[in-house]
Amino acid sequence: MRRMFRALSLFLCISIIISSCMIFTKADDETEFKNSYPFIMVHGMFGWGDGEGINKFLPYWGATAGNIERYLSSSGYEIHCASVGPISSSWDDACELYAQIVGGTVDYGEAHSARHDHLRYGRTYTTPLVPDWGKLDNSGRIKKIHIIGHSQGGNAARLLVDLLTNGSAEEIAATPADDISPLFTGGKADWIESCTAICSPMNPVTIYYELSKARLIPLLKIIIFLYAALAGRSNLNGKVVDFHLEQFGLTNIPGKNNAAEIFDAILRCYKAKDSVAESLSPQGILDFNKSIEISDNVYYFSYAFDSTERSETTGKLHTEYAKLGLLKILSDVIIRQGKITDKKTGLEFDERWAPNDGLVNVISALHPDDEPFVDYDGGELNPGVWNVMPVQKGDHGTAIGLLADEEETRLFYGELAKLLVSVERIENT
Repeated sequence: MRRMFRALSLFLCISIIISSCMIFTKADDETEFKNSYPFIMVHGMFGWGDGEGINKFLPYWGATAGNIERYLSSSGYEIHCASVGPISSSWDDACELYAQIVGGTVDYGEAHSARHDHLRYGRTYTTPLVPDWGKLDNSGRIKKIHIIGHSQGGNAARLLVDLLTNGSAEEIAATPADDISPLFTGGKADWIESCTAICSPMNPVTIYYELSKARLIPLLKIIIFLYAALAGRSNLNGKVVDFHLEQFGLTNIPGKNNAAEIFDAILRCYKAKDSVAESLSPQGILDFNKSIEISDNVYYFSYAFDSTERSETTGKLHTEYAKLGLLKILSDVIIRQGKITDKKTGLEFDERWAPNDGLVNVISALHPDDEPFVDYDGGELNPGVWNVMPVQKGDHGTAIGLLADEEETRLFYGELAKLLVSVERIENT
């Protein structure tokens, strides 16, 4: 009997030890996917970050599917949702993004500001999103970031990577060495671990031609700048949406609503051609792509969404996965566009450009035409090339959780987080 009791006790002890090992192993597996480098999320056109009032009841990242920042944070990831100009150019957005992450005053550059007739300096961020960004940690490694951009935010992210890597020859030539922002001096490629573009217009988008044909772009610019001037100069700016246009005198000036001042600021902003309208024009995107280079040290990922499907019976493409009514309408417009020839740029668009997410053609969101890429199949990851992920079903809003399934949205960003952290493990092996 005593032998049986000893045997049973030994069995229980072994079982407890094995169970404990399994528990600790499971815990290690769970913590294995937490990021050493923070995720910086960059919204797109007309978007907002987590510091603005609208984000409290409608988060940009997650929208109607729930707050993605909160979800990933609760899972142990460090994540920050930046706020940049929702109707600003890619350049101005990249400058604001840099200032927010590192802390300090936004410097739009001496040459750029003079060319576009706006103030060189913007607002000051006293609390950096990543205080130790670019500094060495206790193990002697540089603290990096992962940067994730949706739509126009993807292009702002690409520009930030390029400026950190290569700097700006124009700004260096125009600015004394003791007065130039570190953003424009280059040599900081190792500050970025990865750059992810989701539904980003990395090549021209054909919906622009329909808007231009209907002469809507100049009208939309005037309406948007007028709204920004009135709302931005009131106490509502920042409490609901922040336009980040103080470089033009359009925002962050409560109480100064003199009609002549407002009109002058709108006119200057319109003439400057330093807005999202120019950045997203076909010529603007072509010029943008020529002006930047892919960084050999950075891992690049792209996700395109497709709201269309080809009928098995007719062979025709039709809108199938658009959740938002407006995006469904725009998707149909893109499908029906047919062949387009742009005489100004020499671009030609055929039926390959028909699949789209309601705003961005799938072919535009895969990778820039002039940069190397690989179609990612789950195998080896390499820096210095675009790892093009499988095309997702859904529209431009689905990618950020707008009218999307909560579980699917969480799964998408959870898998993305694990993918980015796997890059960290590659580096540290």
